[in-house]
Amino acid sequence: MISSTEENYLKTLLHLEEKTGEATANDLSKLLNIKMSTVNSMMKKLAEKGFVHYESYKPVTLTDTGKKQAALILRKHRLVEMYLVEKMGFGWEQVHAIAEQIEHIQSPVFFEKIDELLNHPTADPHGSPIPDKDGNIKPTNFLKLSNCCEGEQVRFSAVIDSNAEFLQFLTKRNLTLGVIIKIITIEIFDGSMTVSYNGNKNEVLSRIVCDKLLVTK
Repeated sequence: MISSTEENYLKTLLHLEEKTGEATANDLSKLLNIKMSTVNSMMKKLAEKGFVHYESYKPVTLTDTGKKQAALILRKHRLVEMYLVEKMGFGWEQVHAIAEQIEHIQSPVFFEKIDELLNHPTADPHGSPIPDKDGNIKPTNFLKLSNCCEGEQVRFSAVIDSNAEFLQFLTKRNLTLGVIIKIITIEIFDGSMTVSYNGNKNEVLSRIVCDKLLVTK
């Protein structure tokens, strides 16, 4: 049996490995706002269960078993987010905190039913891939809007940041997944972009925003 606290550690480790390629106990301490001594103690516990490779003062890595367990937790989280949006009418900025609680339910049949009711979605409301039943995560070909060039047309496919305030910012500007964005100009000084989408007049997006928007060509 795995506890909700252990699940949170595994999910965070997977996030860090995907983002930076490796994770340290210090990274976990900062991200989770937990004392180093507590993190080290948990890493020893997870290592004993076969979920991580852990040695003091070295990066922590998930074992194959740990990666699968973390991906299955992520699957539950993202399925719940999708259900809340598609079936219950929640906004995409409202669902993360709720899914954080529901993801710890230990009932595979419950999440299988959600998957069935949603007709087996492959992505969550924020565009992130939903791992399959075996914990496999389909690779994506996203790139940051900030890495695109003037004159290009791209499809808004996902967000890096699911912070509620950021998602509300996008909603107010009618920037939703699937929208085709045309890059009109890029300001050399600060990297801000003038774009058009949905037939709207030109909109200026800061470099900070462009770095958080993932697109496909």
